[in-house]
Amino acid sequence: MKNLKIEIKWALIFVLMQLSWMLMEKLTGLHDAHIDKHAIYTNGVAVLAFLIYALAFLDKRKNFYHGKMTYLQGFVTGIWISLFVTLLTPITQYITSYWISPEYFTNMINYSVSQGKMSQEEAETFFNFNSYLLQSTLFAPVAGVITSAIVAIFTRKS
Repeated sequence: MKNLKIEIKWALIFVLMQLSWMLMEKLTGLHDAHIDKHAIYTNGVAVLAFLIYALAFLDKRKNFYHGKMTYLQGFVTGIWISLFVTLLTPITQYITSYWISPEYFTNMINYSVSQGKMSQEEAETFFNFNSYLLQSTLFAPVAGVITSAIVAIFTRKS
């Protein structure tokens, strides 16, 4: 685990970023008053995700690989970060769903039905804790691997 200290640190930073982003969405009304704009602005978190992965890879390169890092070393670093983030996803989703924005699912159900995007039953099936827990737990490793593959290109150094 000592060799993974940097990856664990950055996974925790990533989780804090995710929670901060959710709080920002909540405070700016994207979970209620401006829920119609949620789908547009929520994707902005991807920019921060890439930034955090890049900073993590640079940290690993500097402080573990002594200034040099191959593509594969960077990619593996990202895979570990992604694994730790995935393991923490249920906690992150719980905090978001029950502490930060407990009314999000109800608001999203009401909005989707009122806009004719889904029936009441479809919306209730999609917008709930268990559905989001499954989606986020499956999405985290996929997004992490893709992000790692891209960021490793730019952070490698011989």
